[in-house]
Amino acid sequence: MNATPDFILASASPRRLQLLAQVGIKPDKIIPADIDETSLKAELPQHYALRIAQEKASVISQQYPDIIVLAADTVVATGRRILPKAEDEKTARKCLELLSGKRHRVYTAVCITRGNTSKHFVEMTQVRFNRLSKKDIDNYIQSGEWQGKAGGYAIQGLAECFIPWINGSYSNVVGLPVEKTCTMLARFGVKKI
Repeated sequence: MNATPDFILASASPRRLQLLAQVGIKPDKIIPADIDETSLKAELPQHYALRIAQEKASVISQQYPDIIVLAADTVVATGRRILPKAEDEKTARKCLELLSGKRHRVYTAVCITRGNTSKHFVEMTQVRFNRLSKKDIDNYIQSGEWQGKAGGYAIQGLAECFIPWINGSYSNVVGLPVEKTCTMLARFGVKKI
């Protein structure tokens, strides 16, 4: 009897792969989905994250209809505002200035598909940042850790010293709510190594 069905991670995120590995789950393939990730006008952050995760899963699932596909999308939001993935220093600095001294929300949508079966959920974690000085921001920008990160920071790195409080799943802020994801994968027959 085949213990583990084929399983694709539809994500280029090394953090998602690492989080799955920490709990003994290893995808058979990693195939990032190439989709347009532009938000729609007035789209709420949690709706955006879910739409993107579902589109990623759908694109890969259409190519591999008999294989389990896991896709996810993480969004950092202040109110209704979706903060971008920081691709340059100016964007990262603006994100950090917006987050400084405030609470924000991190949403990760997870979508798992196999053939015509699809399950999804959105996890939300609240995060509070200390007030950041110009020097704090300059030093963080200099580290380069912000590159490609939603909201311009990585909680699992140097930015952790800016965060005195979170309410919810820590792994969600890293990029994948592990506990709920493991439960859902188990329903699809994906077992830990």
